[in-house]
Amino acid sequence: MSVLQSLKNIIESRGASYVILIDPDKNNQKSILSQVETANCSNVDAIFVGGSLMMDMNYNDRVEQIKKLSNIPVVLFPGGVNQINKYFDAVLFMSLLSGRNPHYLIGEQVVSAPIINDLKLEAIPTGYILIEGGDISSVEFMSGTRPIPMDKVDIVVAHALAGQFLGMKLIYLEAGSGAKKPVSTNIIKQVKTAIDIPIIVGGGIKSPEIAEKSVQAGASIIITGTIIEQDYNCMVEFADAIHWKD
Repeated sequence: MSVLQSLKNIIESRGASYVILIDPDKNNQKSILSQVETANCSNVDAIFVGGSLMMDMNYNDRVEQIKKLSNIPVVLFPGGVNQINKYFDAVLFMSLLSGRNPHYLIGEQVVSAPIINDLKLEAIPTGYILIEGGDISSVEFMSGTRPIPMDKVDIVVAHALAGQFLGMKLIYLEAGSGAKKPVSTNIIKQVKTAIDIPIIVGGGIKSPEIAEKSVQAGASIIITGTIIEQDYNCMVEFADAIHWKD
């Protein structure tokens, strides 16, 4: 079964899917392995791995360790083509729809497609929409694209519709890592009303209560990253809040 179909099955049976995001930075070797071990026993449905930068030459080794230790799918959340390797189960084949930098709309995709094909990785077409979360995010800085203001709901909806019409299988609404404000429930509701494909929501989800409200508004997949770096044990609370059909 594909990773995408597995996530869809979880959404159908449990109400929504819970995914953690791990950034394999050079200074957190022990931390990331502890996060994986905790995820294995905390009802986490998948692990996304990625970050805006590769800070040293041990990235591939860390991904290999994550894959060996994980009992759940490991998916690349790419910051660049140089992060692709054989240890992933799948890759979010993302286009930064909200930006106007052609390199992240199609340039990186063209360079990475042959590599993904050669490695026989599952590619999950994903429309990535960056939304202003109250601070300058790493994605905004590194990609040279401006996020959509939180109050421009119609623009967010139009981008999500465009992603669906282009054949994307997921729409990712991102407020940015460590965002001061999460994607608003109003945006999630309006996008959910407009499109038929699952919605990923990440950035600024600092409590199970925020996660639960996002799911109630229409999010199908919730991503947490920064908060679990601070407290691994909160994964259980997030999973309980997100899997509302359990």
